[in-house]
Amino acid sequence: MKRISKNFHSVWFVMLLIMAGGIFTENMQVSAEMNQTSAIAVFAGGCFWCMEPPFDKLEGVISTTSGYTGGHTENPTYKKVSSNATGHYEALQVTYDPSKVDYTTLLNVFWHNIDPLDANGQFCDKGKSYRTAIFYSNDEQMKLALASKKELAESNLFTEGIATVIEEAKTFYPAEDYHQNYYQKNPLKYKYYRFSCGRDKRLEALWGNSAGKGGGALVPEMVK
Repeated sequence: MKRISKNFHSVWFVMLLIMAGGIFTENMQVSAEMNQTSAIAVFAGGCFWCMEPPFDKLEGVISTTSGYTGGHTENPTYKKVSSNATGHYEALQVTYDPSKVDYTTLLNVFWHNIDPLDANGQFCDKGKSYRTAIFYSNDEQMKLALASKKELAESNLFTEGIATVIEEAKTFYPAEDYHQNYYQKNPLKYKYYRFSCGRDKRLEALWGNSAGKGGGALVPEMVK
């Protein structure tokens, strides 16, 4: 009887291990599937306060984070970045669901919310940290970014060259908490800054009815 009991416990222990292993594997598969439902895009479009709203309202975007990237120092602060001492851009990290919104649409939103002709900054903000850039994280993003810039450059929309650069993604450092969702936390200050900086006026002059928007063609058919 003791031998039978011992064998029984051994078999039961093995079964428990198998069941636990199955649950663990299933959880890993679910986790992997969840990870596949999100992707990251990083854009620099001048003041990151102003780049959050157009992406936040886009269906398929999970979250946006203002921050710094493209520089040569670790853990930069707003003060250091804005002094142009670190080489960083003010940038926006966009987490999105590729099954609901594609990277091309994100690119269109980006272009329609910047001045791609300004090599010295954006609108009233000048300096290295306010330059525009697209940071790709894989070959597909790089190809799509280069194609969109080429389409814009070869269109009849602008007579000047496109100043926006396309670079491989580097470490992204989230900005200080008070910068996150600034347009929601401080709506009056945000609107005053945006208006006094002349952002919307310049965007309308550049993009017409496409200013501040994303979906649809990068270059209107009437311009091609």
